[in-house]
Amino acid sequence: MTNKTKIKFHIIAIFCILIFCFSLTPVTFQNDTYYSIAIGKHIIETGNIDMQDPFSWHEDLPYTYPHWAYDVGTYLIYQLGENVGIGGFCALYISTIILAMILGILIYYILNKLCKNPLVSLVISMVIMYLLKDFITARAQLTTYILFALTILFIEQFIKTKKKRYAIYLIIIPILLANLHVAVWPFYFVLYLPYVAEYLLAVICDAKIYYWFIIKWNELKLKKISKKGNPEKIGKIQEKIAKLQLQKENASEATMKRRKHPYKVIFKKEPAVKWLIVIMIICIFTGLITPLGTVPYTYLIKTMQGNTTQNISEHQPLTLINNKAMLITFAVYILLLIFTDTKATLRDFFMIAGLTLLSFMSRRQTALFAIICGFIFAKLVAQLIDKYDKKGTKAVVEFMTTILGKILTLLIVILLSFFMYRGKEKNQFVNENSYPVEASNYILQNLDIENIRLFNEYNYGSYLLFRGIPVFIDSRADLYAPEFNGTKNEEGKWEGRDIFSDYINVSNISTYYEDKMEEYDITHVITGKKTKLNMFLSRDENYKELYSDNSFVVYERLSN
Repeated sequence: MTNKTKIKFHIIAIFCILIFCFSLTPVTFQNDTYYSIAIGKHIIETGNIDMQDPFSWHEDLPYTYPHWAYDVGTYLIYQLGENVGIGGFCALYISTIILAMILGILIYYILNKLCKNPLVSLVISMVIMYLLKDFITARAQLTTYILFALTILFIEQFIKTKKKRYAIYLIIIPILLANLHVAVWPFYFVLYLPYVAEYLLAVICDAKIYYWFIIKWNELKLKKISKKGNPEKIGKIQEKIAKLQLQKENASEATMKRRKHPYKVIFKKEPAVKWLIVIMIICIFTGLITPLGTVPYTYLIKTMQGNTTQNISEHQPLTLINNKAMLITFAVYILLLIFTDTKATLRDFFMIAGLTLLSFMSRRQTALFAIICGFIFAKLVAQLIDKYDKKGTKAVVEFMTTILGKILTLLIVILLSFFMYRGKEKNQFVNENSYPVEASNYILQNLDIENIRLFNEYNYGSYLLFRGIPVFIDSRADLYAPEFNGTKNEEGKWEGRDIFSDYINVSNISTYYEDKMEEYDITHVITGKKTKLNMFLSRDENYKELYSDNSFVVYERLSN
């Protein structure tokens, strides 16, 4: 395959990926986008990060600003859209498309670097992007996927070339993560662990610790006996030591032969990994290069200690029967690893095992699995093709660079993208069935938002604060948990305001709602028409209906 053919194919592939990524990007925004805009605006206008929440009507709630830099960037893009006349949400939609395209092209580039097969790289990069379709949104996570993909690229290139610039890049990435999305900062180090584990196991195997220990033991015995001057025993021990040394050398030779001709697992010691360990240790201190103090070191721990992850959908464990795409992905992986003669490095097996475990613990980690394990999958497929049908792949690539091939390729991708995009053209940036657009207009026009204490639901609290309405709760779950707003008692348990649990109990009617309304001195309630809470409030004479539309109801609590 000539360089000219490769360049032509890369251009076609990039164009296909751009079209496909556009079709995958949703028009309608998720709830986190709204508070990102509001927080970014607050930081820009005040000029500081005061670690206090400015949007809820609860007093003195500490807030960690876990993705302050992303929030600032989101607001600046939103404001730019407003200034140029296309609208803030339109600007954010365009920026999300661009980030999705950057991620798609980056994945294709990395796959080419790792598997050296452009056709495999194109197909698998599109599969990976399809698996990520539910995670492509105007949230901080989209930027972190790009950074995690770059991490794998830089680690692999550093091991291969030992060039210092990759080490510098690897130190910069955790600094960006600590400011863009602090919740995933610890996961950066997870990506190093398979490389470190493989290296340490190789060191242990090469050292032949069993033989080393026995030889040292006999050498100590030899020293003691030498002092007593017993020639017969000295000779026996010297003979035993020589025999052990020979066995150790034979074992080392056998190990080297197995590594040269592995059955399934390629196990070798990469000399550059010892410097990778040094880089990882340096990166541990990058969590301090942020205005958030020690938040990068404590945020994830506190989050895991609380109950917020148990009640948020994306943090729930993965159920394969409800995620057909991941079910098929795992099945194909198992078939490829078990029933083909492909070989993978030990670190690849460690990576697959670790990310599979994380995926089953939390469904949001399936995105990381799709990206990182997608790189490994591409290497396995390319290896299989190179062994059995290398010429066939070249023929397909050469055909795709012809005029007819270009037309057919683009038609297939455009048709596929059309089915992915179909229906989105009717969508709005703000779904009025999910977010109280008109209800917010009513509240702003008819209620004193400076003095009301509004009870609202979790899923649209972010939209309310975006509109300037103080909230009871929103999707910044950590803000409303005692792990973040309280202190530890003598027993090591967190004590503080558990607003999140109170909301869950009221919304599920697992506690008498009026007790909590009285405790928080609630004056007004906004709720969805089809919620359990509304079934009770609509029949409660203590709650006067002020506003109603197809999706939401606003009540005034009379005995406040």
